Amino acid sequence: MSVDETITFSLAVKNTGNREGQEIVQLYIRDIKSSLPRPVKELKRFKKVNLMPGEEKIVSLSIDKEALSFFDAERHEWICEPGKFEAIIAASAMDIKDVLKFELK
Repeated sequence: MSVDETITFSLAVKNTGNREGQEIVQLYIRDIKSSLPRPVKELKRFKKVNLMPGEEKIVSLSIDKEALSFFDAERHEWICEPGKFEAIIAASAMDIKDVLKFELK
């Protein structure tokens, strides 16, 4: 991914139960090596999905450089550093479903 691109993460969500249900798909980002201290993971996108029994839907969540940026108080500007990141797909902060690695060049 370059600074002027958008990256999209898509996944299938299926209701395996016998009742209508809902799921909130969450996308967290982890900066592997930042020049400033950052949280272990930051919630960047989420989407609520309604599913009928047995139904499956594809959920897509996109981010751009703004989602990877942080505010540098000394420089008084938003910074988007190149480097390695992890996209963490989850149902909650503790219920992680998958981790995908990507790099910002």
